[in-house]
Amino acid sequence: MSQVPDILSLSRKQPILQDELNVLQDITRHVPGSVTYSIRRYQKHPQWNLEDTGMLVYHVDKNIQEENHLELRFCVSGNIYCRQKDAECNFCQFNESKKCVEKFDSVDVLSFSFSPAYLRQFSKSHKDAASLSESVLSFSHPSSFSRILPLCGKTRIAIEGLLNHNYTDTLENIFINAQTQILLLYSMDCMLGEKEETRFQCKFLANEADREKIIKAREILLQHIGEPITIKALSRKVAINECYLKKGFKEIFGTTIFDFYQGQRMEHAKYLLYDKGLSVTEVSMLLGYSSISHFSTAFKKHTGIKPCELLLR
Repeated sequence: MSQVPDILSLSRKQPILQDELNVLQDITRHVPGSVTYSIRRYQKHPQWNLEDTGMLVYHVDKNIQEENHLELRFCVSGNIYCRQKDAECNFCQFNESKKCVEKFDSVDVLSFSFSPAYLRQFSKSHKDAASLSESVLSFSHPSSFSRILPLCGKTRIAIEGLLNHNYTDTLENIFINAQTQILLLYSMDCMLGEKEETRFQCKFLANEADREKIIKAREILLQHIGEPITIKALSRKVAINECYLKKGFKEIFGTTIFDFYQGQRMEHAKYLLYDKGLSVTEVSMLLGYSSISHFSTAFKKHTGIKPCELLLR
């Protein structure tokens, strides 16, 4: 098999020089009986123009079977973190407060390597596989290959979950194992699926440009955590009508625009209250609420407790 290109260089569409890389986090772990994975986080260079990219690498060699594996590689950018927080904090990516001078854009490069023994448990037939997905899972496909595609919405959500969880020790292994299976499912579907256009109930989502507009809308929402934006204004920013925006967002991300936005605002509020130690009044103002009572009502609806109760914990 020819040498597989570097996923970061592919994402940038040109080689990355070593002196351009500022490594902020480097994790490599093995979940027994499941997957070996690595997550490497870089500080995004101001001049980098990156496209989120996924790659599936299938390696098979009958002469050296112990090296056979299926690897998923991803390069995603746009998450925002705070230098003063632990790298695994699951709230830092939403720190868009204008007062924060410690935030930085990141580039996350992820790799997940699965052994043939692990993947074969999901295969119905080890011989004469009818589809490419089946032959890959059973490792009956005769030759190595790699496939590169832009990330679909479902895969993005699974990756985001892996990057922003707060589990540790045994529970972390359970979570990683579950999420990597979901990621494997979505990646096989997005990268090896033969009938991509039939997966969407909203017919307009068969158009890649329209799907990208929905994904862009989600990014804009995250950038306006402290500056509420209307659906009408959001639709104008991504150049798609409001009806398509609402329906497409619900299908790709599994939630309404309002519920997603409110959930992210409240998670950010938890971070500001509990981790940053800000007052309820300060958080209410930072998140753009017209009154403390409105903020408190929204916070309790999302978390089950009042903001002041969180401060006492």
